[in-house]
Amino acid sequence: MDRLERGVCSTRGSMAQARRLCAVSTAGEQSSVAREGPFWDVMEGRREPPPSAVLLGFRLVDIDPEAGTIEVAFTATEQFLNPAGHIQGGFLAAMLDDTLGPALVATLPSGQWAPTIDLQVQFLAPGLPGEFRGHGRVVRRGRDIGFMAGELRSADGTVVATATASAIIRQRRF
Repeated sequence: MDRLERGVCSTRGSMAQARRLCAVSTAGEQSSVAREGPFWDVMEGRREPPPSAVLLGFRLVDIDPEAGTIEVAFTATEQFLNPAGHIQGGFLAAMLDDTLGPALVATLPSGQWAPTIDLQVQFLAPGLPGEFRGHGRVVRRGRDIGFMAGELRSADGTVVATATASAIIRQRRF
């Protein structure tokens, strides 16, 4: 099993400031999944994270590419609040998309990418500012399409949203 330990770091700030996500492998054995490509480049500090991941406070907690599972932490700030004082649903959906997509992308060879083509979110409870944990898994991966499912939990363990998604597997063009 290929696991990444806590210790993933992120720095918030202006676009001019350095922003890094990093992870330290704690695997004692080699993974059969190559750690190459944009996802792994960001996770291993070779590339800057996307601004959306920085905004959401994305931190990789655990990943098992062979099993197609992932755990991600996010930090929701007061800037994410809607008029009712809860985290706006679009931010929760973005957190789930940033959980499910990487669960699939981490299983792909370095020359492939998998943009989301469908995301179905069910909002189950209101979310408040603080930490959220996304748990995702690849349900099925075919040659051209991947299907994922997952949930987003608040710091107290309440499931605030669940989602299913599909992504098209393509050759990387960037």
